[in-house]
Amino acid sequence: MGKNLRRIRNGMMRRTLIGLLITVGCLSQLSGVHSQNNPQSTSCPSDLQKLTELMLKDLPSYANRVIQRERLRDRPFPPSLYILVAGRPEFEPLPLTKLQYQPVFEDTAQQVFFTTLERQYGDKNLVNLENYYWLFLTQTEKGWRAVMLFSQLASLNDGGPPLPPEDASHGPIGQGIRLWLRDCRAGAVKIDD
Repeated sequence: MGKNLRRIRNGMMRRTLIGLLITVGCLSQLSGVHSQNNPQSTSCPSDLQKLTELMLKDLPSYANRVIQRERLRDRPFPPSLYILVAGRPEFEPLPLTKLQYQPVFEDTAQQVFFTTLERQYGDKNLVNLENYYWLFLTQTEKGWRAVMLFSQLASLNDGGPPLPPEDASHGPIGQGIRLWLRDCRAGAVKIDD
């Protein structure tokens, strides 16, 4: 009876090991086929427009993860805010030196303007908000860095004046941008060639 039990156990171990080896082999072949069919690089683009295009595509998911983490920490983010989409980038810079009493930004800072569509759920209704953002980026030896981010909420009433701009560097969009740039510099962002 002991020999039969050992034989059964050895047979089960052999079948398990063979199954595991087949699974690993299939997975490695599939990943090889996937990488051949989808050639992607992971280096962060130095071109501002390409960088912005990639960042805005991923920004809603990055910002929404920031919002969820902050909710878990009981931070004062709006309780039901979701970023739906980010887009419409513009790259024509404003002249900065003429707009500053004491120079903070040089005219060489890269400026990107973009919008987001955000949704906030209330108790009985939902509100779609269009926000405008003004992002300052600088390129260092180690890659792109966010310097500052301003936001301006579109008018809540049609035809009303827009609300004043505010520093959004530490809000969900600003944190999402910094996290995305960090991942981009680390080569963790997939970039289609």
